Amino acid sequence: MNKMILAGVTLGLLTGCFSTQVEPDDVVIENARFRLVAGADARVKSLVLKATGEECVPGDEGIPLFSVTQDRPFNNEIKLIHSHKRTTYPANALRREGDRLVVGFEIAPYEAAVDLKVTDAYVEFRLADFLVDKEDYDYLKMDVPPVASFRVLQLPVLNRRNFGDWLNASWDEKSAIGVVGTSPYADIDHERRNAFRILTADLVRGQKLKGASAALVAANGREDFLDCMDRLEEDFDLPRGVKSRRSDAVNAFIYHVSGVTCPTNIDAHIKWAKKGGFKYMTINIGNICKETGSWGLEGDYDFNERYPRGKEDLKAMLAKIKASGIHPGLHFYHSHIGMKSRYVTPVADPRLNKTRRFTLAKPLDASTNTTELTVFEPTEGVTMFPACRVLQFGGELIAYESYTKEPPYRFLGVKRGAWDTTVTAHPYGQVGGILDISEFGMPMSCYLDQNTDLQEEVSAKLAEIYNCGFEYVYFDGSEGVNAPCNFHVSNAQYRQWKFLEPKPLFAEGAAKSHFDWHMLSGANAFDCFGPKIFKKNIVRFPVAQAPLSWQDMTRVNFGWWAFWAKGKQDWWEKNSAGTTPDHWQFACSQCLAWDCPATILVNISNVEADRENAEACFEVMRKWEYVRCNRLLTAEQKEMLKDTSKEYHLDLVDGKPVLTEWTGR
Repeated sequence: MNKMILAGVTLGLLTGCFSTQVEPDDVVIENARFRLVAGADARVKSLVLKATGEECVPGDEGIPLFSVTQDRPFNNEIKLIHSHKRTTYPANALRREGDRLVVGFEIAPYEAAVDLKVTDAYVEFRLADFLVDKEDYDYLKMDVPPVASFRVLQLPVLNRRNFGDWLNASWDEKSAIGVVGTSPYADIDHERRNAFRILTADLVRGQKLKGASAALVAANGREDFLDCMDRLEEDFDLPRGVKSRRSDAVNAFIYHVSGVTCPTNIDAHIKWAKKGGFKYMTINIGNICKETGSWGLEGDYDFNERYPRGKEDLKAMLAKIKASGIHPGLHFYHSHIGMKSRYVTPVADPRLNKTRRFTLAKPLDASTNTTELTVFEPTEGVTMFPACRVLQFGGELIAYESYTKEPPYRFLGVKRGAWDTTVTAHPYGQVGGILDISEFGMPMSCYLDQNTDLQEEVSAKLAEIYNCGFEYVYFDGSEGVNAPCNFHVSNAQYRQWKFLEPKPLFAEGAAKSHFDWHMLSGANAFDCFGPKIFKKNIVRFPVAQAPLSWQDMTRVNFGWWAFWAKGKQDWWEKNSAGTTPDHWQFACSQCLAWDCPATILVNISNVEADRENAEACFEVMRKWEYVRCNRLLTAEQKEMLKDTSKEYHLDLVDGKPVLTEWTGR
């Protein structure tokens, strides 16, 4: 009898007959790893992992699998009953027709058709169409239905030891559940509850509704989850984030060329990189293309005078780097447009982003004596930071000093032809706006409008440079996009990525959103900390972030670290005490404790000015990189190094690591 019961339990596990009571009208979606059950009322009832039989959703919380949002009610009778506000209508009916789910909603008089793609690794939910009875709208002259967004997947998941905010997955050593995007178009997020999170995926009008999708990945722990994500990336032809994360390259220390001197001193950079045991070397776009004021010519991307043969000289330099055993990477600002570039002066490109739109209530003539500019729209809250008070109308940039808060709305203290743009007449009713000037630097750049084709135009230029032989990339200035940032940050990177050949071994970036988990196998590097604050800020920032990134199944870059010569004057630290070996001993120990790399910014003039100290520092890097490459630290040693109240110095004895506590701090 006991054997019969055991056999019945085993059969139940194999056939998906778990403890949750399944009603005849319930919808069951399952693959080799999990079984998801939703009621005929669309409420999520169960998500069980087949390997363990573990229930992954909380008790009946009444959370529907789908919902739809409108900016206001539109149907006449509904409009007369309900408040005119942005409203979300939960799904309240669900049925399955083969590989299609048909979803009904409270109040909203239409259905949604959601197509399923079931694989062993994931289940895709794709919005196919809205099913509308035209009689409900036949008196309205509009596209139907009036959907602002559609929640293509909503799943309550019990909390686990780890939650990756970027990855949007809750996981531990046994189970991992995530709702993830299959393209940049799904707005992936989550909502916190007391003992669980609601994982969500929204499709948004104006980005993409029909045809966009999200996927449910439920797997047996971290590595199985990554296996499933790897399959998803392959099926949807996405950047291979899993492959790069599993590569040794992603944790290697990186040498970053600092100072605009390539290719004339590339031999010196190679020499110093080899002293430090570096296998990866990043070169900034400013070392290749003409530049002024850091970012003043971004977008033009003309080879500078040190590359008289253009691509041929660049290819020769990259070949020399590779011949030394080092992989070259390119650092660029893909979403920035320089304020002295051809995109700004003498005629500003209409595809530059505007943070606010204004319409001229009075025409402007071509006189440079204009002191006021009148617009129809309220001016309350316009940009007032001095360097950013710039309007664009047509191809002209116009600076202003202040504005009136009451009608007629006027910009005052107007100065025509800002940034050397051509002064022209502007007609009544012309639409312009406040130029989206970068918050970094002098400033010397603005942001392009991601809703235009300017990103592709700029990306093609950058790709011509990358495709000369670079092997990885750093997407700097990634935060420089227009709203919604959760879409445009990753989509801008993806638009650039598509032009790059061969595809990067790995990538980093200055900002991230959900979809670029597939591209940014190593998220961000911190800007330089001077010697006086270096150790404190290593603990304050990268050490604090490392466990968070680990929950996203990702590492963090502990750099950038610059080498300061003693007495060096620069914008980071005046009259520097200089970088010493103990700075990098401490920081490298933290890197290896968390299985993370760092990037070192190297200016040849600095290392040559303090050569003895530089030699000692680069020897520190070489030893730690040797230990990292050969995986010589034990788990116990890594845990010991995580104690930031102590410092350890590394020595190699017969090729084996010896850690000695250092008391000189």
